[in-house]
Amino acid sequence: MRALKATLAGQSSLALSSSLKHGTGMSPDQIILFTLFAAVFGLLLWGRFRYDIIAFSALMLGVVLGVVPTKDAFSGFGHPATLVVALVLVVSAGLVRSGAVLLITRTLVDASRSLGAHITLMGAVGGILSAFMNNVAALALLMPVDIQTARKAGRQPGLSLMPLSFATILGGMVTLIGTPPNIIIASIREDALGAPFRMFDFAPVGGVAAIAGLAFVALVGWRLIPAREHPSLDAEDIAQYIAELVVPEKSAQIGKRLGELEEVAAKADVVILGLMRNGKRRYGSARNTPLQAGDAIVLEAAPEALDEFRSTLDLGLADTEREEHLKAGGEGVEIIEVVVTDTSRVNGRTTQAVGLIWRHRSVLLGISRRGRKITTHLRTTVLEPGDILLLLVPRDTAAHVADWLGVLPLADRGLAVTENAKVWLAIGLFGAAVTAASVGLIYLPVALGLVVVAYVLAKIVPLTELYTHIEWPVVVLLGSMIPLGAALETSGGTELIAGALVSLTEGMAPWVVLTVLMVVTMTLSDVLNNTATTIVAAPVGIQMAQSLGVSPDPFLMAVAVAASAAFLTPIGHKNNTLILGPGGYSFGDYWRMGLPLEIIIVAVSIPAILVFWPL
Repeated sequence: MRALKATLAGQSSLALSSSLKHGTGMSPDQIILFTLFAAVFGLLLWGRFRYDIIAFSALMLGVVLGVVPTKDAFSGFGHPATLVVALVLVVSAGLVRSGAVLLITRTLVDASRSLGAHITLMGAVGGILSAFMNNVAALALLMPVDIQTARKAGRQPGLSLMPLSFATILGGMVTLIGTPPNIIIASIREDALGAPFRMFDFAPVGGVAAIAGLAFVALVGWRLIPAREHPSLDAEDIAQYIAELVVPEKSAQIGKRLGELEEVAAKADVVILGLMRNGKRRYGSARNTPLQAGDAIVLEAAPEALDEFRSTLDLGLADTEREEHLKAGGEGVEIIEVVVTDTSRVNGRTTQAVGLIWRHRSVLLGISRRGRKITTHLRTTVLEPGDILLLLVPRDTAAHVADWLGVLPLADRGLAVTENAKVWLAIGLFGAAVTAASVGLIYLPVALGLVVVAYVLAKIVPLTELYTHIEWPVVVLLGSMIPLGAALETSGGTELIAGALVSLTEGMAPWVVLTVLMVVTMTLSDVLNNTATTIVAAPVGIQMAQSLGVSPDPFLMAVAVAASAAFLTPIGHKNNTLILGPGGYSFGDYWRMGLPLEIIIVAVSIPAILVFWPL
């Protein structure tokens, strides 16, 4: 690895020297590639066409025009950056389904906090985590927490996901292992100067930049994000179900009074209506009734809130006998919403009478009856046309069950049942993978791939849902842009930029040269992969320092900070790409907060570099 980086650094310096000596102009390939990049960014900012179509079209045009080798046309789809983005989305889904995200949410996050306070807290946690673990992994852990909190607070996830992404990028600047550019810079320094940077050598400058950046993001930056409707929060009149959850044997809730659960219920947006014991509804004194095994708590809630309340208190979905029927298949369960019609098998009957549990191993979890009260056990409630039923069915049998009942399925809202029993397994697998990757025992994409395999084998993520959690337009965007960026590098386009940079700064004061180097490196990092940017820019920084007769360390620090500070586009950093789909962003949304943030990073980093790494 070191030999490869040294070779790349040497080639970059030789090519740069040749360019400076001979004053070569742009080659036809460079002209085509710069034109393609300009067209791509122009169309992406225009926003008329979807970003993946634009990027893929540019890639195909690059192949046809001969600037991207045919053999490399689809290399971006197997690139580690693309794989990491896809794998992280699957891992995040597993953390949600296992209850790990809920565990973090209920202990750390309060949906009643103001948006500014929430962003400050999440940004601080994200920044600290990303300093000691890969910043992509830090975002993978916190992104579903942020989305869940947004849902509970009734706001768009896009208002807080971008600040969270930026915070995890900023935190990664502080240590050697926080972000790949720092590792590469340390290796290049060892090859060029005989010793690498150590674990916390980046902390003085990276820490100042991170603190200033986090302060801006928390206080001002999030206000610059354009408001945009998000489909997950648009739905009006989401059904509130009357539902029952059972107190299982050996439950920690046994002996508690029903009223003691109200605080947890309020946090989950659930209303406790009463208690069913031995088939009879308890009124009046139910709030002060100590709970017993087998009691059914009657609730009113939306499906997501119901699952959160159940998971938090570890309650049962049905009595012991029905739970056994439900889990008999071993393939897990899913939640569906259906509407009873005049011709439905259950019209005028109960689910118990039609044998729903023993015929199809399915359980009636809730009924929505246009606000009317239900005073009997759900399974003994006579159903009427227009009732909306919340059914728990064995995985992959939803269509068959709905057809047998003669009911109309509602649009799938991605409802899922949290698997409480697997929460620590999911956390342990993820934590072990991140730790192993952080200390260099295993390559991060491989570590995440092993986590995905383990999640599937442990049925934390059902095999049938494995690919549904991946944002395929994002994968196409990355897979298309990476070969174009590689072509720009191999054609000498990036070296041409470096040569122009050296010529431009000739005779200027060292601090001005540092500033120009940071600005140009940031700009390249917004377009290229930050690893490629570091490999190109670090040798240029060393050469600039040697031409000025000063220490190269300040220049390497400038490159390290600038290569990570890719905030203008969703393709400059994997974290920005990860939030593109879940946040509902367009390509042109990033610069609104990213541009002032990059200016702040430059403004605070230059003085910090001059103080902590004197010329």
